Amino acid sequence: MRLIIEPDYDHLSKWAAHYTAAKIRQANPTAEKPFVLGLPTGSSPLGMYRNLIELNKRGVVSFQYVVTFNMDEYVGIPQGHPESYYSFMWNNFFFHVDINPDNVHILDGNAPDLEAECAAYEAKMKVAGGVDLFLGGIGADGHIAFNEPGSSLASRTRAKTLTADTIIANSRFFNNDASQVPKTAVTVGVATILDAKEVLIMVNGHSKARALQQAVEGAVSQMQPITALQLHPKGIIVADEAACAELKVGTYHYFKDIEKDNLCPDSLLK
Repeated sequence: MRLIIEPDYDHLSKWAAHYTAAKIRQANPTAEKPFVLGLPTGSSPLGMYRNLIELNKRGVVSFQYVVTFNMDEYVGIPQGHPESYYSFMWNNFFFHVDINPDNVHILDGNAPDLEAECAAYEAKMKVAGGVDLFLGGIGADGHIAFNEPGSSLASRTRAKTLTADTIIANSRFFNNDASQVPKTAVTVGVATILDAKEVLIMVNGHSKARALQQAVEGAVSQMQPITALQLHPKGIIVADEAACAELKVGTYHYFKDIEKDNLCPDSLLK
């Protein structure tokens, strides 16, 4: 696992965006062989999306031949609801870049058969050739996508009941009213994420410090699903200083030293 430590959220977001853009450019995707990107929602990736939009407008990276699969979606709220992840992705990213709408895949939380919807989603990823780069964030309790503590590390895309902690945390998007937050979501599984050729996780803020400490220094455990990233051959975490507050001093300095030449995002695009 790599741990990139950036000074703050803005630097973290720029690093993640430039890394993603560099991977797309290196792949030189075509209609016959697109680049497949897994995408998250929530507050953590917003800065990255803003940077990717800027890079796209400057002509640095194109999404014309990029196929996307989102991590999750709420169950039971309309697709056009302002807090649906469908709305989030189009409003914060897809409307602003040159992506082909036919290449966008988001789980349908209103499908009449959620089990069939989830199975079809897994099949679509395989048909696309697998995910080249899966981007994500983590919750304060170590969840990734909506794989809450206790989720099987072998889990695949499925419907999942949300914990009280997640519902309370997400209530900030629903007028701080937890009763408005859906109690269920459809989500890719831990194993689905680990199937990707690369996984890049963004971690920002002191509230994520304990989760980051477990991800880097803790044992692999279903009670901290993010720890499964330790099993991935190409797992990367990019974190800000605040999120590193719980790391051992030796761990912090170790990663600062070995990644010191990889901290300038501009160099990723050369």
